Amino acid sequence: MTGVAPARTCDPAQLQALRRRLEQTVDDVNRTLDEILPRPSGLYARVVEAMRYAVFAGGKRLRPFLTLATAALFDVPEKRALRVGAGIEALHTYSLIHDDLPCMDDDDLRRGRPTAHRQFDEATAVLAGDALLTFSFSVLAGPRTHPSSSVRCELVAGLAEAAGSAGMIGGQMIDILAAERTYSESEIILMQALKTGALFEFSCEAGAILAEASDQDRRRLRRFARDLGLAFQITDDLIDVVGVEEQAGKAVGKDLRQGKATLVSGYGVDKARAEAARLANEAAETLSPYGSAAAHLQALPFLILDRSA
Repeated sequence: MTGVAPARTCDPAQLQALRRRLEQTVDDVNRTLDEILPRPSGLYARVVEAMRYAVFAGGKRLRPFLTLATAALFDVPEKRALRVGAGIEALHTYSLIHDDLPCMDDDDLRRGRPTAHRQFDEATAVLAGDALLTFSFSVLAGPRTHPSSSVRCELVAGLAEAAGSAGMIGGQMIDILAAERTYSESEIILMQALKTGALFEFSCEAGAILAEASDQDRRRLRRFARDLGLAFQITDDLIDVVGVEEQAGKAVGKDLRQGKATLVSGYGVDKARAEAARLANEAAETLSPYGSAAAHLQALPFLILDRSA
């Protein structure tokens, strides 16, 4: 086992339906990314090659899936949600490229392939990450994403907040400093909420922003995403502790060697698994007001409990 056992309250048929939808999402998002990403040409072709190498290295496209699934709750045209999801995935990929750099996690593998700085070189990887970051905002700001400029501005502002110093980057900074101090449980939860959860929250809320939905809907989706994001991070940390490299697609055991703060190190494996299961149930229950329309979203927390599923 590389995660926790799926909760008994989740119907196996729902999990199977979700797997099929995720497979379709991967195809749809990859097609959209292929259409909107620049193609290598000219003197700077190498950086575009690195961008595309990293983007198409694999992955389940969970963040775009969240945007597509939440947008579907409000009947948002799928093409709009796909563009937003593709922009989010571009930003997520930038974060992975930079996380893998020698000055950060110093990883050689990502999704079972050489990391961008190993496949190309460190300077090209930095530039490719920077290019994907800026590209993500140009996608959200484009008129094809939504006819309303105010909606597009809200999307750009939301992504900037989720990815910035009070979001993903702030969480990464806390993570880096973990080797120098001991964090409390609440501080580790804050770190994970920023490092992983902030982008999950925006991915969910983006569907409601596209729909110009109510504040109540947005709060509900953010609450779902917070629980989902923390459960996701705990399972990711469990993989690092008890997984194997072939299943993880990257080196394992590095968190412990680098002295990183995780809830697994604080709780122990069994308690961490139990907490991830509790969070999965909380997340699913949050979406009960949407009924069967939220079936895929409600099944997702249980699917990620075992990341080898």
